Amino acid sequence: MKIKWLGLVLILACSAQQDKSKTKINGLCLVAPPYEISATDYTPILQVHANWVAVIPYAFCSPDQPKVQFNSPRQWIGETTAGITQAISLAHDAGLQVMLKPHLWVKGQGWAGDLDFETEEQVAIWMESYTAYLLHFVQVATDQQVEMISIGTEIRQLANKYPNYWKDLIVQVRSIYPGVITYSANWDNYQHIKFWKDLDYIGIDAYFPSSKSKTPTTSEWIEANQNTKEQLKQLAKSYDKQVLFTEFGFESIDYCARGHWEPNKKDKEINEQGQANAYEGLLHSYWTEDWLAGGFAWKWHYKHAEAGGANHSAFTPQNKMAEKILRNEYFKHSRH
Repeated sequence: MKIKWLGLVLILACSAQQDKSKTKINGLCLVAPPYEISATDYTPILQVHANWVAVIPYAFCSPDQPKVQFNSPRQWIGETTAGITQAISLAHDAGLQVMLKPHLWVKGQGWAGDLDFETEEQVAIWMESYTAYLLHFVQVATDQQVEMISIGTEIRQLANKYPNYWKDLIVQVRSIYPGVITYSANWDNYQHIKFWKDLDYIGIDAYFPSSKSKTPTTSEWIEANQNTKEQLKQLAKSYDKQVLFTEFGFESIDYCARGHWEPNKKDKEINEQGQANAYEGLLHSYWTEDWLAGGFAWKWHYKHAEAGGANHSAFTPQNKMAEKILRNEYFKHSRH
């Protein structure tokens, strides 16, 4: 089994470096749950023709308390080592490949992109503890034969200011882990990452603002996104690496493709059609391109029957029109 896995990750790495991969990464980002999961929770994942899942361990820090904390007894079980290990094992049993995608939650602000510190001492504490957090789960990934790791998610300020830290971190990861490595840059920061050449994929959380329409049509979405698509194509060419959408998705609300960070969401109505059209536009536009490896839809809940639905406005496509679009498009780009 070990030899077989090493052979697989070697093939993946070669595909990433040589832009020869033909089967798209049809991925889903799994929600780390507060409950035990089972093998049956993976059946709906297979039914939408996903072939990869992203498993997400969470850690926490704050601008005032820079030490990164993880594996706390207060965390949901799905965010801990035990929960992550179980999720990986069950995914592999189901025939799925896995990306381990650590996320950092910043107390008081949530998003890690604005995290920064006032003193170099605080930065040093953060770096030492973030390295410990990442390498802990890198060892889990190695032990569980995980196919891919993202070394960070949308840590914008600290990635821009300290590229040498990340380059050194990549070296440490590669000394332990033989699989494919990427980083998940925010859509507005990928141009500033200075360590793409050290990674196997150019990872981007692809929430690009693309349409100001209340209900963007599929063709409207595709047309509005042409400039972004060309920029990403040139980026892939300049590094001779494939781009990977480490996250993509849309809320099921009015103006879903304008930018999910807008403050006036409460005034927007549920809009399944807009979400479905945006999904179709993105998948039609990008999944036929050789320079794109594929991507991971944000996000998927284990208890499928209880997730999403007609009265649900958040990102999951489950039990909405977008799920049918995802299933049909993933089917087109899977081996069957």
